[in-house]
Order: sequence, then C-alpha cells, then structure tokens
Amino acid sequence: MKTKFRGYTLLIAVLCAFALTIYGAYSPARKAKKQQIVCVKFKADVDNQAIERYMLGFASLKHEIPGIISYTSGRTIAPNGTTTDYDVVHYLTFQSEDDIKTFENDPAYKTFIAQNQRIWENNLTVNADIRQ
Repeated sequence: MKTKFRGYTLLIAVLCAFALTIYGAYSPARKAKKQQIVCVKFKADVDNQAIERYMLGFASLKHEIPGIISYTSGRTIAPNGTTTDYDVVHYLTFQSEDDIKTFENDPAYKTFIAQNQRIWENNLTVNADIRQ
C-alpha cells in the first residue's frame, strides 16, 4: 500500500513539475508598459537594397539590446492612394521609461543611427504608455 502511495505521489510530483516548466516557458516574463514608435521617411534616391539593409539592421537591435521586450516593423500603407509622410514604422515595447533611455543611449543603437541617418529625409519618434 505504501509503495503504491509513493508511486502515485512521485507521478503527481513529476507531472506538476512538467506543468510548471511548460507554464514558465510560454508565459511572458516581462510585461510591456511603454512603447516607442519610430517613423522614417527615406530620401528619394535611396534604393530598395539600402532600405532592406536598414530594416534588418534595426530589427537586429532587439537581439543586441536587452531592454527591448518586443519589436515589429513594416512599410506604411497609403490610405486611398494618397502619399504618406513616412515610408516605414518601427514599433518597440519596453517595461519602463528607463529602458527606453537605456535603448536610446546604447552604443549599438547610436552606431546604427550614425550609419543610417544619411539615408533619411525625415524621422519621428514617439514614446507613449501602453493602455491595458
């Protein structure tokens, strides 16, 4: 009787440990509370390859700078065939304003800006809270 009880207890303990591991792996560790939206208009003479290198370079910053919780980007969509003020948009989320400041002061980001700002005609950065 005692060996059955121990066997079932061990089985339940293993299943609980497995469930907690799966829960931890698929639940977000950090909750995004701040966002930064970066809009960029490229100069007219910039080719698509340069824009693609720029987009890949910006996306790689997520892996280089630990304060970024999530990152997405894309080309803007002109409503009703009109022109847009910006060509691409980057959407980053952070946990705090300090994380945004850390991102903006990170050497990797500053190097990226220095290497790419020559192809911009205009840019706009907006920081905001994320409403839940």
